[in-house]
Amino acid sequence: MKAALRIGATLSLCVLAVAALSFFWTPGSLVDVDMQARLLPANANHWLGTDALGRDVLSLLMAGARNALLVGVIAVGIGLVGGTVLGLWAAARRGWVEQVVMRAADIGFAFPALLIALVFTAVWGPGIINAIAAIGLHAVPTFARVARGAALSVWSRDYVLAARACGKGPWRISIDHVLPNIAAPLIVQATIQFALAILAEAALSYLGLGTQPPDPSWGRMLAEAQTWLFQAPQLAIYPGLAIMLAVLGLNLLGDGLRDHLDPRQERAR
Repeated sequence: MKAALRIGATLSLCVLAVAALSFFWTPGSLVDVDMQARLLPANANHWLGTDALGRDVLSLLMAGARNALLVGVIAVGIGLVGGTVLGLWAAARRGWVEQVVMRAADIGFAFPALLIALVFTAVWGPGIINAIAAIGLHAVPTFARVARGAALSVWSRDYVLAARACGKGPWRISIDHVLPNIAAPLIVQATIQFALAILAEAALSYLGLGTQPPDPSWGRMLAEAQTWLFQAPQLAIYPGLAIMLAVLGLNLLGDGLRDHLDPRQERAR
């Protein structure tokens, strides 16, 4: 196992373990306000100190990991399923279907997740559901391109030609033969999109468009820390480090999986 894969898997598992633990236990309350304990430094009762409302920072970070992973999993799932279906359809049908799908993907790339979220917010208001929908829709064109490119190479293989000669239809071939052989690049792309989804969720929450109070969010913790940046800089440092470690772990995991699943990448270096 390569170093990148090992380090990435370790960091990702640590974030996942913290998020899972937050469902059952946190050092302090996530909602109780204690103004007498506001802006405390790290101590025995509050391992990372408290915020401007007296809430335990470590507890907020743990719950923020839970919400970040929740958004990432659902948004990447939307992009993975929708993009893979479109990519397989384009590769199987070719012709005008392929052109329509790819041009639609090009149009999708012109609208970043933040812009889509702004539109959703204007229509339905801010919230985590709209953030997930915006991030997921933005990921669909990426997965469609990856799936279509990988599927085209599989459609020229001899076993696919043999399946067509036996009378199998395009969708049956896509499910039975093409999809299993393009799973590796899709998995790698999913880890990369997961990291981007965490960044996008943090950015949307920072702007007030993502996770809403009282649910904790790393992005909103950064926004709230601006007021106390010089008095309590740790309030911005801790969520920033959490975002950095989560994204770094997923990016290293994606790089490691790419090398592990495709030895040609390693030989090319």
